[in-house]
Amino acid sequence: MVISMKKLSELIKAVEQLIDGGIAKYENIGDTEVSSIIYDTRSEIAEGAAFVAMAGATFDGHSFAAEAEKKGASVIFAEHEVELEGSAKLVVVSDTRKALSLLSQAWFDYPAAKLVTIGLTGTKGKSTTCYMIHNILEKAGRRCGIIGTIGILINGTSYPTHNTTPESYLVQQYLRQMVDEGCDTLLMEVSSQGLKQHRVFGMTFDYGVFTNLGKDHIGGAEHADFEEYLDCKAILFGQSRTAIVNANDSHVAEVLKYCKTAVEGFGLAQNTNILENSGIKPSGMLMGDEIRLFVENGTMGISFDYSGSLTGTARLSIPGKFNVMNALCATAVAAHFTDDVSKIADALFNTHVRGRLEPVKISDKYTLLIDYAHNAVALESVLETLRAYEPKRLVNLFGCGGNRSKDRRFEMGEVSSRMADLTVVTSDNPRFEKPEDIIADILVGVSKADGKYITIPDRREAIKYCIENAQPGDCILLAGKGNEDYQEIEGVRYPMDERDIISDIIAELR
Repeated sequence: MVISMKKLSELIKAVEQLIDGGIAKYENIGDTEVSSIIYDTRSEIAEGAAFVAMAGATFDGHSFAAEAEKKGASVIFAEHEVELEGSAKLVVVSDTRKALSLLSQAWFDYPAAKLVTIGLTGTKGKSTTCYMIHNILEKAGRRCGIIGTIGILINGTSYPTHNTTPESYLVQQYLRQMVDEGCDTLLMEVSSQGLKQHRVFGMTFDYGVFTNLGKDHIGGAEHADFEEYLDCKAILFGQSRTAIVNANDSHVAEVLKYCKTAVEGFGLAQNTNILENSGIKPSGMLMGDEIRLFVENGTMGISFDYSGSLTGTARLSIPGKFNVMNALCATAVAAHFTDDVSKIADALFNTHVRGRLEPVKISDKYTLLIDYAHNAVALESVLETLRAYEPKRLVNLFGCGGNRSKDRRFEMGEVSSRMADLTVVTSDNPRFEKPEDIIADILVGVSKADGKYITIPDRREAIKYCIENAQPGDCILLAGKGNEDYQEIEGVRYPMDERDIISDIIAELR
């Protein structure tokens, strides 16, 4: 859809709730034509553009308002009076981030209203759960678009994104594209930062989904403390028609503090139902039980039974008990669209998320997985998950990024040496550091435990070593890169996709 022009009066009406005294003060603003909406001071400003002045971490867009006018902006949206020398109109709103979201929705003709919208928030599991839901709904005949950490997915085409939840203008632009390309359902990972910065302000989600909550994204430019982090997560459920939440999570009641609609729960039957213990009476429940690990022809998986809103058995071809919760969550959402448990089972079994304990099938005799774990906590969790399958050897290949905390290198080295039978230390994204210097730091941590290790600085050669020396019953983990398809060296990103490397190595060996 190409948007050519909008009337300023129409845009002002969209932000009426943010204007002190309402829109009456702008009744005589005329029928100014707006050619585009600009919010980034680095963007080219076309004649007739509306510039939305927002304060960032290092730069306040209000100081650019006069420059935007000189470059052709016909209207400035700001949070306070700014000095303008030309004929540009000034519209003062209480919050320009909220205004950008409302303006963007109006600019793209409210695409969310034409979609069934599902928003997922939580500390872990959003991406995997999102793709599980996507696969189930597609099996059920729906056409889904995704906005999330791994990128944008529209009709099978992927687009990169720098944020889990992009800026509000981009969110609406992608939603418009989904509608234009025939999608009927949106799956969006809604991050705490996205909620904090009002990137989905004014949107109503048909289903708000909560996976879990842990201490993450605290400090720096993210969240001042855990309380703020939790509060931002809770915002989603004040914007949702139905809440579908993890009944076992200790923070579930706090996450629902703004919720005024129907609540449904999912969880493990053997765990405490904190949702009901908090006095919240869910309108529906889906509970999992009888969890079973399995290894078949080099595939690590897990199966479980579930009952409640639906009854069935699920098998996942990815490892980890935590994925049971992801699958339960996905099934609880899917129950609103289909009761065909065979389609649900098929979709779940065939869900592999890029870079999230992603299996790469190359042999029936051993297992190889790719995961994004790039800090000690994530790496320990993944290695613990794989240990539960009692592999003959657990081989962990990883490196650490350059120009990042050295503590991370020490910690990851210690975790790998303690939990893996063999650690293969290699390069990740060295950036502006020498790979051998990063490896030396990692080995400081490796030396704190007694695991065997080898260093191979070239990541391709390191992967080749693991494959050439694999033994029956081994589990090989390639950690750190995950869904990345590049290696950053001295400011340049060179193509590097571990899947392509593996494919090339196998072809060579054959």
